Amino acid sequence: MSTITALGVGSGLDLSGLLDQLRDAERGKLAPLQAQEEQQQAKISAFGQLQSSLTKFQDSVAKLNDASLFQSLSANVRGDAFTATTSKAAQPGSYNVEVAQLATAGTLATTAATTRDGELFTAADTLTLNFGATFDADGELDDSAAPLRSVEIQIEAGWSLEDLRDAINADEKAGVSASIVNDGNGYRLALASKETGADASLTGLTFGSATLEADADTLRAGRDASINVNGISITSATNKVEGAIQGVTLNLEQTTEAGQPMTLRVEQDTLKAREAVQGFVKAFNELKGTIGKLTSFNAETGQAGELNGDSAVRTIEARLRGVLSGGVGEGELRTLSQAGITLQRDGTLKLDDAKLNELTSGNMAALGEFFAGADSKGGLAGQLNTTLGQLLDGNGIVKRSISGAESRVKSIGERYARMEVSIERTIDRYRVQFGQLDSMIAQMNQTSAYLTQQFDMLADLGNPRKR
Repeated sequence: MSTITALGVGSGLDLSGLLDQLRDAERGKLAPLQAQEEQQQAKISAFGQLQSSLTKFQDSVAKLNDASLFQSLSANVRGDAFTATTSKAAQPGSYNVEVAQLATAGTLATTAATTRDGELFTAADTLTLNFGATFDADGELDDSAAPLRSVEIQIEAGWSLEDLRDAINADEKAGVSASIVNDGNGYRLALASKETGADASLTGLTFGSATLEADADTLRAGRDASINVNGISITSATNKVEGAIQGVTLNLEQTTEAGQPMTLRVEQDTLKAREAVQGFVKAFNELKGTIGKLTSFNAETGQAGELNGDSAVRTIEARLRGVLSGGVGEGELRTLSQAGITLQRDGTLKLDDAKLNELTSGNMAALGEFFAGADSKGGLAGQLNTTLGQLLDGNGIVKRSISGAESRVKSIGERYARMEVSIERTIDRYRVQFGQLDSMIAQMNQTSAYLTQQFDMLADLGNPRKR
């Protein structure tokens, strides 16, 4: 008897198709596990969105928890001769500022050479640079004054003008930057002090040989900036003037007309505080919107958000609502509504801009005490920051919820794998049984055919006509 190599060949039945149907029916048992895994993966993603919104809200809270925000000052300048910035050391006040002179850098050029890249120095030489400008009572440069310092640049035999330029620029102690200028008659070495001010100004240069020399007509000595603040004359080596006004840095850009000072006002910076409060309200409402989307339920379609009915979300909302609706300290402002923020029925916050402007303009100290606190106990922002930290830290409810969902995904995956093995074993058993059935039916068919043939032969023997 021949061996059957494919199901159904011996019996003529569609056993392969039946086996496929049985496999599909068995694998249907995996569908609930797949649905459970997808549900947990959706929860992980949803808690990730919630975590992101909570972190963004925490960032906005952190800004309000900084007491310096409500004490910061800004510098407002009327005019365009200079700009100003403030530090924590600044004090409120008004100042009249005149800019008589901007700080400049010294410049000087050599006489012309006939080549820039050909050999200029046939022997070793030395370039001496002199620094430090001194001016007389009329503001004219005193040529007879001794330099404050000098720098020597060693020149090697065979150098070109370009070689000298490169050597100067490579020397960090040179105090000048060098370039080559073609004046139409030759090539000049042009030098400019790296720093502004009289002390750093280049005032002269000499060579050991007569190869080149300074062109005195090109000398422009660097000068200190000169300003007048409320009648007090002040000089600065740079155009960034620090210390002339306590906690204020002046960045000089142009001179003012004589007798026409610019007004600088150092006053409370209300803009940053208003922006921080507005950012706080916006971030909370965005968080509330995220929670609403994740916990939503559509009665018509039956569609539910990924975290609909989740107890962790209810806990988070309850804790935040408890802080926001509670009182703070014993200051002038104790509740959100007194600070111009109302907790709405839908759980969102509404900001009264007029009330906020009134507080930032006339009672910044009370606003700062409400949010940042007047002592170590902290204000509303401090309480919220503590609560958010507890919710978001490694052992917080958000991380625990994500970890729990991840553990369930792992467990479902293991169950899925075990069930797949079990299903394949069942299908293998069916395949063996179907093979046996196929062989048995094939044998029966063969026996039936043989018996039919024998009966036909017997019938022929008993029939006189066929003998």
